[in-house]
Amino acid sequence: MSFVFGVGYTNCDILYSGLSALPVEGSELYAKNFDVQIGGGPPATLINLRNLNVPVKLATCLGKSFFCDFIRAEYTRHGMEYVNLYTGDGVPITISTAMITAQDRTFLSYREDSGLSDDAFAQMQNASSGAVFSIMDPKFFEFHKWQKQCGIKLVFDMGWEPDLSMEVYEDYLELADYYVPNQMEALAITGTKNPDDAIDVLSKYFSKALIKLDKDGCLIKENGVKTHVSPLPDVVAIDSTGAGDAFLAGFMYGLYHQYAFADCARFGNITGGMCVQAIGCLGKLISEEELITLKN
Repeated sequence: MSFVFGVGYTNCDILYSGLSALPVEGSELYAKNFDVQIGGGPPATLINLRNLNVPVKLATCLGKSFFCDFIRAEYTRHGMEYVNLYTGDGVPITISTAMITAQDRTFLSYREDSGLSDDAFAQMQNASSGAVFSIMDPKFFEFHKWQKQCGIKLVFDMGWEPDLSMEVYEDYLELADYYVPNQMEALAITGTKNPDDAIDVLSKYFSKALIKLDKDGCLIKENGVKTHVSPLPDVVAIDSTGAGDAFLAGFMYGLYHQYAFADCARFGNITGGMCVQAIGCLGKLISEEELITLKN
């Protein structure tokens, strides 16, 4: 059976929401709401995809800590198939405390610099054998080069980095089959000042280029033609955590089922728009039936 593959470190998000302001140093505030969830990155996208009835496999790193045990239990609860690339006793996951106000969110994160197992590359190769699509992670560039040689289609969504530029990431764009930046990322990596110019630059690398415009939907350019893809209507945004991962799930659902490119973007707008209406990356998962209904 074909499937979508992803490799990446797992994030564990400790979520405090309903705050009117952030605590200042030396003070204490109480949040109205609290939750602990798997955070952003390939694991969140794959969980969203699995909820849409797309077969998925994950390669990640889990140790022996309380937080890693929590993640294992969550993967079991979501029916996730995964390979553990870590054999040490450390904490090879990112633990983030997120404080969410009506205005924005603030993160404080920690992850040990834990190494992979000696046979991690072989484990990833075996786990991804038979995949039709794979989510790219910048930390595993050589592995993604191997996947490309095997005919696996690569989808790149790295998120924001301070050094985002063509000088640093052009090799990744040349390797990827699809790239799904948001507007801020697209402007930074292309060195342009507006989405129209940015997508013109990206279309030199991709015959089907896309830029997420947050609440305004998507701008796509396919075979030289630009189209605006409308957002999910009537969205009441509560928390943008995980919106990009959710968008990627809807987008890859469309790719997996060979929908037209504009429909793939529309699916992404739906899953991303649903995500921001709840707290956390996995606060509002939707089913395949709901996705199709909302598209139509």
